[in-house]
Amino acid sequence: MRLVDAEQGCGQARDFVRRALGDWALDHCSADALMVVTELAANAVLHAAPHATARSSAAGEPEIWLKLSLRRPAHLVCAVTDPSDSPPVYPHTSDPLDEHGRGLRIIDALSEHWGWTRRQPFGKTVWAMLPTGREV
Repeated sequence: MRLVDAEQGCGQARDFVRRALGDWALDHCSADALMVVTELAANAVLHAAPHATARSSAAGEPEIWLKLSLRRPAHLVCAVTDPSDSPPVYPHTSDPLDEHGRGLRIIDALSEHWGWTRRQPFGKTVWAMLPTGREV
């Protein structure tokens, strides 16, 4: 799903996740998946915005895509693609009063694995794998 704009992107992402998990009978995964997708989408919107002019849609918005997939029945993969070539930065130290810098820590805490992949000719996909509680 393409996230249309920065102001509504996180809300669109959450609605998409709720619908998909409901369709897949994975409602029990929704709390963690919603948090992870919100953080992935917020990071993409925040960090892709500087690249929007050179790598944007016809409307001038950065191209940000959300994809959910099941990797076998045991894992849900949440992935967000944005036009930024900069890798995600996991903060080594964080002041509890900082406004920013907790997103990847949250993703790390809620997922079994997370990472990122460089895209060609530009951009990246940041993904997180969450357990569904189903057997393989």
